[in-house]
Amino acid sequence: MNPTVSSEIGDGSASGTPARFDVAIAGGGYVGLSLALALKAGEPSLAVAIIDPAPPGAAARDTRASAIAPAARRMLEALGVWQAIAGEAEAITEMVVTDSRLRDPVRPVFLTFAAEAPEDGPLAHMVPNSVLVGQLAARASEAGVVRITGAVADFTARSAGMDVTLADGSAFACSVLAAADGAKSRLRALAGIRTVGWDYGQSGIVATVEHELPHGGRAEEHFLPAGPFAILPLPGNRASLVWTEKTEAAERLVASDAFTLAFELERRFGHRLGAINLIGTPRAFPLGLHIARNFVAPRLALCGDAAHAIHPIAGQGLNLGFKDAAALAEVVIDAARLGLDPGSPDVLARYERWRRFDTVQMGVVTDVLNRLFSNDNGALRVIRDIGLGLVERMPKLKRRFIDEAREGASGPKLLRGEAV
Repeated sequence: MNPTVSSEIGDGSASGTPARFDVAIAGGGYVGLSLALALKAGEPSLAVAIIDPAPPGAAARDTRASAIAPAARRMLEALGVWQAIAGEAEAITEMVVTDSRLRDPVRPVFLTFAAEAPEDGPLAHMVPNSVLVGQLAARASEAGVVRITGAVADFTARSAGMDVTLADGSAFACSVLAAADGAKSRLRALAGIRTVGWDYGQSGIVATVEHELPHGGRAEEHFLPAGPFAILPLPGNRASLVWTEKTEAAERLVASDAFTLAFELERRFGHRLGAINLIGTPRAFPLGLHIARNFVAPRLALCGDAAHAIHPIAGQGLNLGFKDAAALAEVVIDAARLGLDPGSPDVLARYERWRRFDTVQMGVVTDVLNRLFSNDNGALRVIRDIGLGLVERMPKLKRRFIDEAREGASGPKLLRGEAV
């Protein structure tokens, strides 16, 4: 039985011929799509497929938004996607950090970040997920990426390639299978790759609000005892919220009546932007740190949340996923141009070396930050507030933090805005 395929993302028409691909990607989110597009942009002769059980257009219902760091924006520019996204993106030009208790009448600002010169550009951009995934899908379709509607049921690595079987019994072969199927990756489990990490006993409530006054491109992160409460600007008088609470409290909040939810939201949001109104229904997601013990197995590479799930306290989950996509695309393209097998152990080992240290480093940073700030310990509060105050008073140190956030100088070519 042959897989249902299409030469265009989301069409789903039957091909009637056996399929073999250079790279098959399980997962049609932003990581899988950006990897597919990067491969086709760098080496159009590569046969690339996206395998996704979600129906075409499902991403349009995603009400969340993501922070795009400058390096990720450069990658999207190089792939010809940013131009279509920019009109619906909101620049973050300033970020302020506070540390207080919920009952405190005033939230003093301990740390501020802002671009020091016009050529620096914004600190980041907020982009609706539906727009980001939709434009990546459209561009991938134009580039000739094949979509296979279905889910991977099993796979077998052989010396000459990977045999992949879908849930409906259809099958195809590929040289490399990339798992971009999320934090609960089925492919990772089938490969027997274990993760190391822990749950935080926290959940992140994701919501969108509209507010009375303009935000001016300012993002805020309020460190509260239960966890950070981030206010991230969206186009118009709107903001995306990432609201961290203990899991039991988060579940009660999203299940509560509209009056209770609005009251608790207003206590955390404050009154700086005037009256606020919740848009849509908030959702809660459990938080933890989980990093795969191995990023690769024979002819298999893990990308995005399948390889790592970190706390959103630094807003780096999406950007780590883009780095994975850029790095894997580069090593596969380099191998293909040299006439080498892109799924060989040496090629995939290069990808793992490139991404593992950076991922572990970011995981440690977010874990320490969450443990340091998500508590009401008086001694720790004094220490962290002194630390924030010192950073605020040291321009060179602040600049280093900003430069680290902008990164890309030593990363994959796409993160530097260069073609692969």
